Amino acid sequence: MELCMNIKTLAQAVGGEIRNCNGDDIVKDVVRDDREVKEGAVFVALSGENNNGHRFVRRAVERGAVCCVVNKSEDDFGTLPVVAVEDTYKALRDIASYYRDRFNIPVVGITGSVGKTSTKGMIASVLAQEYNTLKTEGNYNNEVGVPLTLFRLSDDNEAAVIEMGMSGFGEISRLTRIVKPDTAVITNIGISHIEHLGSREGILKAKMEILEGLSVDGTVILNGDDDLLWSKNGDIDYETLYFGINNPACDVVATDIKLYSSGSEFTVKIDGEDYRFETNAPGAHHIYNALAAILVGYRYNISVESMIKGVHDFAPEGLRQVRTEYDRFTVINDCYNACPDSMESGMDVLALTASERGGNARKVACLADMLELGDAAERAHINVGKMCAKKGIDCLITIGEMAGNIAKGAIEAGLNPSDVYEFEDNAAAIAKLNSIIRDGDVIWIKGSRGMHLEKIADALANL
Repeated sequence: MELCMNIKTLAQAVGGEIRNCNGDDIVKDVVRDDREVKEGAVFVALSGENNNGHRFVRRAVERGAVCCVVNKSEDDFGTLPVVAVEDTYKALRDIASYYRDRFNIPVVGITGSVGKTSTKGMIASVLAQEYNTLKTEGNYNNEVGVPLTLFRLSDDNEAAVIEMGMSGFGEISRLTRIVKPDTAVITNIGISHIEHLGSREGILKAKMEILEGLSVDGTVILNGDDDLLWSKNGDIDYETLYFGINNPACDVVATDIKLYSSGSEFTVKIDGEDYRFETNAPGAHHIYNALAAILVGYRYNISVESMIKGVHDFAPEGLRQVRTEYDRFTVINDCYNACPDSMESGMDVLALTASERGGNARKVACLADMLELGDAAERAHINVGKMCAKKGIDCLITIGEMAGNIAKGAIEAGLNPSDVYEFEDNAAAIAKLNSIIRDGDVIWIKGSRGMHLEKIADALANL
């Protein structure tokens, strides 16, 4: 990264006051962690719930920071070189916005309730076949992560795919205004974060904020199988393209679908010709991700051959349906996060994996609390339990207070109570798993990130 600006320009970009700095000094990098400071970097002091970056301003300067961006409300920093602003979080976004403007390249912005990260990865895999593509890494999809992602742009990049997450109104609005996408993708409207947004309609409104930063000649790509997104058909003042499986009116539709525990196959008609695609990620939900990527590829003139290869080469990130085969059993580690929609998708993958194993393969589900569902939480967990019974789960283990409602719903829907186990924490669940696992079992682990279910996966690895 080379920002190609001096402190004076940076101060103008953030509306800040230069103190004890030579305004002509060149800024080479922007960091929010003083441990990452190198000569010529600017350290932006952010104040969080558990830490106050202003405590590390002096150390950042000692490590070579050319200056630090600080809040005016903080203590006087004496002779230390700083640019003082009203809000360092806004300043970070303002610097990122200034830097983003240097690049005249295709930028795809992605949001949605479920599948953002996988869709981002699928789109990036397609674009990367013909463009040097930057993509959001890890969970850098918030008001700190998105600016830091944009700072990774370089003159070598020919395209970028930026994921935008949120938990309340206004967050996507702020992010899209610095990302400035020319294509906006919304994966779906579920009930994640409904605790803060009140209803699915509220979630739709928050996700549609992505259009506020869209370029004037931009394109919107939406899931046409989602009722609320389909309701926007004809109401958006941009070219709008839809993808789907069940809605034949969509611009691209997956047909002749075959699902496997290792992936899927499907056909898509492009310019009147049928093409066969394959994914190496299990579950119908990854077909939706692929369809979004196909529309993005079409928008940027990616050849169909490159689209096919990009969809095929994609692999899920992090703790998302990572399947590990052990001598006695199979584990599907899907504990990155959870909501009702992703629970259903994971359950389908569990069932498909067990059916392909055949023989004595039991479907064992280890399910924990789904967080941030507000007033909808109890009913949502009960419905997941009923889904367990409907889809033939053989053994259900729940972890957490709210997940007890999963057990309740499963028993109400007919799952044998002797096959349902409720626990308050991971340690108790692990102890029970040790005693009930059988040879051939397929064990699926799913819950919100805050439940730390990776501890269960680690314990199973050591059995």
